[in-house]
Amino acid sequence: MTDPSAFASTGSTRRLKTSLSLLQRQIVDSPLDTHLFVSGPAGTGKTTAGVAHLTHLLAQGVPGESILMLTPQRTLQEPYLNLLTSPARLAGGEVTPATIGGLARRMCDLFWPLAAEQAGFAYPDQAPIFLTLETAQYYMAYIVRPLLDEGYFESVTIDRNRLYSQIIDNLNKAAIVGFPHTEIGARLDSAYFGEPAQRRVYADAQDCANRFREYCLAHNLLDFSLQLEIFANTLWPQPQVREYLVKSYRHLIYDNVEEDGARPHDIIREWLPDFQSALLIFDEGGGYRRFLGADVETARALSSLCGEQMVFQDSFVVPESIAHLGETLTASIAPDVSSFFFPLASETKEEAEETASLHIITSRFYPELLDTVANETQSLISDHLIPPSEIVILAPYLSDALRFSLMNRLEALNVPVRSHRPSRSLRDEPASHALVTLGALAHPYWNIRPPKFDAAYALMQSIEGLDLVRAQLLTEIVYHPRDLQLSTFDQIKPDVQERITYLLGSRYSQLRGWLLAYRESMPLPLDHFFRKLFGEVLSQPGFGYHRNFDSIRVAASLIESVRKFRMAMEPSFVQLDRPNFDFGREYVSMLEDGVIAASYLESWQTEEKDAVLVAPAHTFLMMNRPVTVQFWLDAGSSGWHERLAQPLTHPYVLSREWQPGRIWSDADEVESNREALARLVSGLLHRCRERVYLGLSELGESGFEQRGDLLRAFQKVLQATGS
Repeated sequence: MTDPSAFASTGSTRRLKTSLSLLQRQIVDSPLDTHLFVSGPAGTGKTTAGVAHLTHLLAQGVPGESILMLTPQRTLQEPYLNLLTSPARLAGGEVTPATIGGLARRMCDLFWPLAAEQAGFAYPDQAPIFLTLETAQYYMAYIVRPLLDEGYFESVTIDRNRLYSQIIDNLNKAAIVGFPHTEIGARLDSAYFGEPAQRRVYADAQDCANRFREYCLAHNLLDFSLQLEIFANTLWPQPQVREYLVKSYRHLIYDNVEEDGARPHDIIREWLPDFQSALLIFDEGGGYRRFLGADVETARALSSLCGEQMVFQDSFVVPESIAHLGETLTASIAPDVSSFFFPLASETKEEAEETASLHIITSRFYPELLDTVANETQSLISDHLIPPSEIVILAPYLSDALRFSLMNRLEALNVPVRSHRPSRSLRDEPASHALVTLGALAHPYWNIRPPKFDAAYALMQSIEGLDLVRAQLLTEIVYHPRDLQLSTFDQIKPDVQERITYLLGSRYSQLRGWLLAYRESMPLPLDHFFRKLFGEVLSQPGFGYHRNFDSIRVAASLIESVRKFRMAMEPSFVQLDRPNFDFGREYVSMLEDGVIAASYLESWQTEEKDAVLVAPAHTFLMMNRPVTVQFWLDAGSSGWHERLAQPLTHPYVLSREWQPGRIWSDADEVESNREALARLVSGLLHRCRERVYLGLSELGESGFEQRGDLLRAFQKVLQATGS
């Protein structure tokens, strides 16, 4: 596919046209008053055409500030941002990259006096406090925790952080779909047929959602759901708000419309006639964010408002063998819905041998499978000269054990590797855990005493070259949890000093001296403390964060998380009547509760680009980039097709397509799982250039035999081809 950065220079339009297909050139050459709806499978060049269209608009003298570039998720904007941040691009105004949620926040902030009183906030004359996913969970926990002691959710056996996040998810779905948040419990209850105890759970979830919304209105707090509701229901109908938006943005580029929800589509439907030009890009077979409220049908309906529709069919990515495998595999999984998956144009499809691109790795035990995958990955890089960034290793879920085992094997083979799991709590990241431990040591008045193992692990992460054995030996001698003291390296016996080495001892002494000096100074806000510690010590040569890009990324996400927590907490005066209240300690307590991390761009855009990616399958799909080789682990796992257990919410019942009062049956569950699996498989194969490795072990990661739907579908395909 064409590199978007090549489109940025002055003479780029002429060079651009020679590198694009006929359909892509038609988009670039379209008049500046055209409304286009472009659809097609992944890999057919739709986003490349969108970037080229943006380049053409800027080259034609369209002011950058008049262009609105929308995506459902910020991470999907990367091809456009590569162009906009390119040093070769033309000078001019700035294009506005946004999501509907981000646009809603801007409008709530800009028109707050207009929105506050109508929405019912208690202090309309005071500034709003915008919440992230993390801070919303903190306030939700503050409200729900006392109710749990009263007997709420007695029959629910999930972690508390998951309970809080599912209540928030219900509020978000109400806003995205477009129904009152007071109807959440009734909608879930009306579709349920089973144990009466579950009906009580829905009632409890509704009560908690109501209490959270009331608390937000009483304290000027705006979570995502309230921001979107205020924008859609209060501000958008206002003539002055509509006039401001219409005058500000004359040109629209809206990519991956199928991953957005029904209410954002409603807004665009009303707004579309006011744009001078519009380019809407629809990914056939998409809708991977269904669990977050994505609505494919309302997205497709936007095509009727566009004067021109274009269909892309020819892939720039997928060879015939992969295309044939994708079509036969999706038809095997869900034959009655296979029409949802746009087949790739092929003149020799009957002659294509999908098995040429399918390689099967088998083993009896799971560790043996991981050994083979790691060795094959190294062979692909060293023998076949495939760049590490062109290889991904995918699983339905990426557990901590699988992540550690796989990355440890690859690192032992000198294979550059990175992992990404957006739902992974910052508490579980070694780099952030080390920073938090050092924070507790630097703030003894928090009265948080890290155990010796945590202190040893923090030293190992912080000091380059210090292994866990020597870190534990050092910690046993110098760390005193009772009074949070760190003794000097000089007091250690000489023979033990030699075991640890004087070089590592000097680095420990430097870190210890910094912590003691900080204790005697004026305490800083926690995010400032982390910045200071990182900049003055941990990022310096000889320390653990100096060349570890993954640790740097995690540290950046942690600092941003702390900063947003402080900004949300400082104006709210929640719990400030407690005499021992401290923002830093409160954040650490929240982190220890396992709060799910918000989405930070640093976690998606890592400096270590040329590395093998280890990630959950859905996460890779939302990166929206093709690779040469894919490994699919745990092919027999039910995780490829079964939804996560969510006792407090339901993505299908809380959607616009669902008929109120209809019962969700086992047949609905089976059908939705089949369709979701077919979408997933189709999406992965549309992003594969050369080959797929299917990893099979007789005993799965948990030690049990597995016979999931994905494995059965592959068996049907292989039997049909006689392989």
